[in-house]
Amino acid sequence: MTTTKVWRVAEAAPADAMAGQLEEAAALLREGELVAFPTETVYGLGADARNTKAVEGIFKAKGRPSDNPLIVHIADENQLAELALPYPELATRLMKEFWPGPLTIVLPVRTGAVSPLVTAGLATVGIRMPDHPAALALIRQSGCPVAAPSANRSGRPSPTLAAHVLEDLEGKISGIVDGGATGVGLESTVIELPDSNTIRILRPGGITAEQLQSAAPEAVIDAPAAANPDVTEAPRSPGMKYTHYAPKGDLWIVLGEPANAVRYIQEQLNHAKTTPVKTGVLTFDERAAAYDADLILSYGSELHPEQAAHNLYAALRRFDSEGVQRIWAEGCSEEGIGLALMNRLAKAAGHQIVRV
Repeated sequence: MTTTKVWRVAEAAPADAMAGQLEEAAALLREGELVAFPTETVYGLGADARNTKAVEGIFKAKGRPSDNPLIVHIADENQLAELALPYPELATRLMKEFWPGPLTIVLPVRTGAVSPLVTAGLATVGIRMPDHPAALALIRQSGCPVAAPSANRSGRPSPTLAAHVLEDLEGKISGIVDGGATGVGLESTVIELPDSNTIRILRPGGITAEQLQSAAPEAVIDAPAAANPDVTEAPRSPGMKYTHYAPKGDLWIVLGEPANAVRYIQEQLNHAKTTPVKTGVLTFDERAAAYDADLILSYGSELHPEQAAHNLYAALRRFDSEGVQRIWAEGCSEEGIGLALMNRLAKAAGHQIVRV
């Protein structure tokens, strides 16, 4: 059992003050320990990407399958030369447009640059530069490229608060940098560039397909539908395989016209009242009053889908904390951030999707 230390940092703190607050956390990373930290997406569980023993600790703490690659976080583009082989000019353009930010780019990995556990045996590595002052300060001060999946037990909803990390990993990691609530609320978009003119989205996230198209108008955007459950090859990025983000209760996604969705979900709730099951509904503000369930949670307004992205994981964890056993969640359009939202919901539900 490890003592998990918590360092609280203010996001608005001056850089030198933040560096002082993170000195101990950075030293632990250099020494091969595990430290969770906030990013603009979710909290990450960091280890020195070059240190195989440290990276092994990530898989052990999370209970994560070893064929699931890890994203490497950097604080300066100068670190790229140490990690990646030459890459397409399109990647450089996207870095300039979206870094720091929630975009992970899969690049050819330089031999020996990171632990083979980071790449899961692939010839590529996913790299991103997070847009959070505490994350950048910690990575910079540690002097390490930091491998960091989400800081939760594998399969559970990702953490958007330090308290979520403690709930899952207290006693299993050395420390948590508490920077308050994360912003986007869903993990980064992961892309690969199979040729000089194609952007393939491996995992939708905080940077939308529309934003990528705007940044590279000549590029072909290859974006799979969110509800596609079939991944038979070795996953080339996190989030492509296995059930992820799942609450403890059974979750169904309901897609269709709002009136049809309300009618269907309420019918299911009425039927559930004849059993001792505790029920929950995840809906939008506009329809929250339409349901009769044990716990009704809202994504926020359907006019602002970024609110739903921000609130999703906290809502799934709330259902758990309230002991909800059966949950119905309204789906949404896959436009913009909706693609990432539906991707996470589909995985959380084990692809239990009802169309009405």
